[in-house]
Amino acid sequence: MSRSTAPEDHPTGVPLTTGALARRLGVSPTTLRSWDRRYGIGPAVRADGRHRRWTPRDVAMLEAMCRLTSAGVPPAEAARAAKETAGVPPVTGETSDEPPPQGRSRASGTLPLGDVRQECRGLARAAVRLDSPAVEEQLAAAVRQYGITVAWQEVMVPTLHAVGRKWASSGDRYVEVEHLLSWHVSTALRRGTPPPVAQSDASVAGPVVLACVPGEQHTLPIEALNAALGELRLPTRMFGAAVPAEALAAAVQRLGPSAVVLWAQARSTASLALARHVAGTQWGVKGARRRPLVMLGGPGWSGPQARGLHRPPTLKDAVDVLSDAHTGRHGDEASGERP
Repeated sequence: MSRSTAPEDHPTGVPLTTGALARRLGVSPTTLRSWDRRYGIGPAVRADGRHRRWTPRDVAMLEAMCRLTSAGVPPAEAARAAKETAGVPPVTGETSDEPPPQGRSRASGTLPLGDVRQECRGLARAAVRLDSPAVEEQLAAAVRQYGITVAWQEVMVPTLHAVGRKWASSGDRYVEVEHLLSWHVSTALRRGTPPPVAQSDASVAGPVVLACVPGEQHTLPIEALNAALGELRLPTRMFGAAVPAEALAAAVQRLGPSAVVLWAQARSTASLALARHVAGTQWGVKGARRRPLVMLGGPGWSGPQARGLHRPPTLKDAVDVLSDAHTGRHGDEASGERP
């Protein structure tokens, strides 16, 4: 599916509705109406005297407003500067003698997104402003439109990576942006996950077990995988962060899972010994013993891999492998390994 390479994705000169502009800017429609009411930063034309229609000049003014507020400029001050930039005269009673804030028009809060879907830009703007309602709205819309797998790979991950790069290049700044965005991504993933599938038939293949290795706290990727498997109505058991090795081994023995996914963000937490131990776990009657497929997820597992342990490169690949494992279509070969 093609991606937009520029922030503009509507025909030049065609007015936008408030909803369309809100999605583009990564703000809620309520925020746009509030800015119009409080600071006079609204559309120049209203269709039928009521409905707002935003012209290209209005859009440029609102984009400047968003850049300035993202950089920390107070809204009233940002509104004056944005209107001056767009050539809009101040409203009666509003002072415009104060010059625009110096050194802030370049929007230091802008995230380095690169070539991404248009939805990433709106989500990034909302996250930098710490606008929780808009972040939640953007994420929910992405899940509704694309489904979990595409929304994760092409909307959530690029924005999370951009926040991480901004944090890494800015010292301790933007930590709050990453925390807020991560929280809402987790919330969106859980809301998009159907209720667990009941397994009353003992002959049915066991569930997929998802767990972070001991010492590992990064759960978002396996939350996305859990949600994507839920969309396919595949049974899962999510154990979350930093599962002790003994507890993981006991759970595998009790559940008899079709597959086990082990997530490691850092090499310091990845343990091939643990992965091999889980892969060697057997259950069932003599002569019909079964073992789980073991899948390794995360950059912590980079480097030489053990034979028989899969490491698919994308969420979609992981879902395909696990779906085959649950239906009994996978073999013992390490076809999912990376070189």
